[in-house]
Amino acid sequence: MNKTILTLVAVVLLFNCSTAQKITKEQPIDKAEVKASMIKALEWQEAHPIFAIAPTDWTAGAYYTGVTRAHKATNDMMYMAALKNQAYWNNWQTYNRLHHADDVAISYSYLYIDMVDSRKNFVDLEPTKKFLDAHLYEDDVWKAGNRKNEMGQTILWWWCDALFMAPPVLNLYAKHTNQPKYLDEMHKFYMQTYNQLYDEEEQLFARDMRFVWTGSEKDSKEPNGKKVFWSRGNGWVIAGLALILDDMPTDYEHRPFYEKLYKEMASKILAIQPEDGLWRTSLLSPESYNHGEVSGSGFHTFALAWGINNGLLDKKHIPAVKKAWHAIAACQHDDGRVGWVQNIGAFPEPASADSWQNFGTGAFLMAGSEVLKFN
Repeated sequence: MNKTILTLVAVVLLFNCSTAQKITKEQPIDKAEVKASMIKALEWQEAHPIFAIAPTDWTAGAYYTGVTRAHKATNDMMYMAALKNQAYWNNWQTYNRLHHADDVAISYSYLYIDMVDSRKNFVDLEPTKKFLDAHLYEDDVWKAGNRKNEMGQTILWWWCDALFMAPPVLNLYAKHTNQPKYLDEMHKFYMQTYNQLYDEEEQLFARDMRFVWTGSEKDSKEPNGKKVFWSRGNGWVIAGLALILDDMPTDYEHRPFYEKLYKEMASKILAIQPEDGLWRTSLLSPESYNHGEVSGSGFHTFALAWGINNGLLDKKHIPAVKKAWHAIAACQHDDGRVGWVQNIGAFPEPASADSWQNFGTGAFLMAGSEVLKFN
């Protein structure tokens, strides 16, 4: 294939995903169509399993969180079948790094199954409890503050992605077992991350300390001179906030903090949404990789739609969220595969029509689960 043809193919693929919204942004949400696209995404992903380290790692955890939310929204047994199958074959285990927030994300799905399934003694939450108790109460090198490096690994949740992985699980575990001490511990460690990584001026999170501005010439900058804010990284945070608020008691003393943070981030994410509906991998330098990216956009869309559905965001923002959903849906291949997903990383990088990951499918399902609720 010569260079000219390759260029034309690239343009067509970019049009299908990143500019399709210019045509479809006025379309209403067709709920039957959304449900069908979600099931196609599930079926394709189940037929093409992938993980970074193990079937219990964070990538699977994020994917099955999406499956959980899809079941909660639709009650379609296809989702519950997938949830039960993976949990059973995982033997209800977390991954084995008990100090690492990523490795308990899978337990969100286990907790949900236990909450909605009537069969006694089917779910085994003992591995989850073991993880959470070790994670919160045992000493480790990060808590000790001894691993001083450019990433800032001196707190338990030193990277912003962690705020999606562990806090929603801790929050849901506290609710399900009626043990508020887990919620209080969650808040303690959440505040450490907030204080270290949240940029109050930009109302976004740095991925880790490498991207926190200090005023030095050595600060990381985008080519346009702006700060580096990763779309999926902030997607992890704001989607995690929606999950937390969904299960946090309304009278919890620290709930106002989470509502305020959610509203600040949502306002910023809405303000910088590109015209075609899809957020770029670099939020403040969209021209760096001028194409939409689905995992970050999916998490943003889920969180924004959740806020509208739960009264934290004004309904005037529904058109923006619909636009985002239609743009995300345009990135799904005919066979159900969700493309334009940035691969595993820690900062803005490009994606392509053929790049996919299970957590991208999870973000797609999460987004669909909330836009389904629009009137």
